[in-house]
Amino acid sequence: MNDREKVTGAAVRYLAREGTLTGPTPGLAPGYVQANLVVVPRNLAFDFLLFCQRNPKPCPLLDVTEPGSAEPRFVAPGADLRTDLPCYRVYRNGELVEEPANLHGWWGDDMVGFLLGCSFTFENALLQAGLPVRHIEAGCNVPMYRTNRACLPAGVFHGPIVVSMRPMTPAQAVEAVRICGRFPRAHGTPIHFGDPAAIGILNIDHPDFGDPVEIRSSEVPVFWACGVTPQAVAMEVCPPLLLTHKPGHMFVTDLRDTQFEGE
Repeated sequence: MNDREKVTGAAVRYLAREGTLTGPTPGLAPGYVQANLVVVPRNLAFDFLLFCQRNPKPCPLLDVTEPGSAEPRFVAPGADLRTDLPCYRVYRNGELVEEPANLHGWWGDDMVGFLLGCSFTFENALLQAGLPVRHIEAGCNVPMYRTNRACLPAGVFHGPIVVSMRPMTPAQAVEAVRICGRFPRAHGTPIHFGDPAAIGILNIDHPDFGDPVEIRSSEVPVFWACGVTPQAVAMEVCPPLLLTHKPGHMFVTDLRDTQFEGE
């Protein structure tokens, strides 16, 4: 994928479905909305829908499939959530048991798919404003951390908020707040910047998900709520089955980021 500027969301999905794309998606198809995936059995779907409604910062809802259907008809008609992501995760009773290339062996007639907004969506706007996005510069995945901040519970679901981190100078962080405020369905503005310990992160060099990145002497870590939060929740509440994306390996929709601005 040599010319990332010209790649569409549909092209990324095709490469994932064919098995050509197996790595993280930051920087791919700039201008297209990326999304986190969560799939639960129908008997847990209302609880999870309510969980998203009560926690819009980490879980901004973009689309929900009909039970048994893997087609996200509103954000990518004709797509298949079982095949169109680079890599998946399977949690059984809170344990990560598999990272399959597709979900054909796990998706049953009662499964409901949820697509949640992703901070990769606003990174194109950050780059256009001349702000650094270190994991794209380094060609790696974004670092993500569990925090000591709790989500509002809903039904069986409760647990910690997960955050993604991008290092910036204080002045750049202020500009990032202004830019990201235009994208509330892609996690919006940061929830914290500065001291990681204040939100329960004890070692910034060892993220819970993703890859570490350099924080330069003039920079502070800036933290956004993250759609990996449901994976931390799954580890805490131990549902019988929860399917999701591998962190950083997102579903790329047909929506454009400009459709998100100011929503």
